Amino acid sequence: MAQFFSVHPEQPQLRLIRQAAEILRAGGVAAFPTDAAYSLGCRLGDAEAVARIRAIREVDERHHFTLMCRDLSEIATYARVDNAQFRLLKATTPGSYTFILEGTKELPRRILHPKRKTIGLRVPAHAVPQALLAELDEPMLTSTLLLPGDEHPLNDAEEIRDRLERRIDLVIEAGACGLEMTTVVDLTGSAPELVRAGMGSLEPLGLV
Repeated sequence: MAQFFSVHPEQPQLRLIRQAAEILRAGGVAAFPTDAAYSLGCRLGDAEAVARIRAIREVDERHHFTLMCRDLSEIATYARVDNAQFRLLKATTPGSYTFILEGTKELPRRILHPKRKTIGLRVPAHAVPQALLAELDEPMLTSTLLLPGDEHPLNDAEEIRDRLERRIDLVIEAGACGLEMTTVVDLTGSAPELVRAGMGSLEPLGLV
């Protein structure tokens, strides 16, 4: 049965964030709001929790998980970033973007794209995941909370609890967030390539 925490959207209560971090450290899967849609998340190194998220989403190993990071320095630990890529990341983070980059050896092979060895990374502009990342002191592996057969991601914490209360360990409620997903940009080529248009503006990317 999933626990349910209601937190302030801009100043989440530290007591609840600490409890949420403990649930994730113990192998839990959480649903939480972001600056785009709600996401499912777990600890980076937790293979069993990752498998549970894949089962909920009904996706295979080709599905790109997103590594949610606190800041650019954390991104640089887990992905190869050259000067041009860094300038683009600096101009757009934190924000509603997911960037596909080549992963480093810091990442478990099982979470990289099996052929391209890439990973999606993002820095959220929402106080709740930022507080959770700070308390965990490590990135989270995340996936948009879009259930099989649904047209849009789930946006209501009560509905998330109703539909997933026996499949996840925690729902964090902080008011509704968007129904739109992040803008996804592939930075592995010679120029940024738009994979999916979403919440993040295309202007800073030069893709308008």
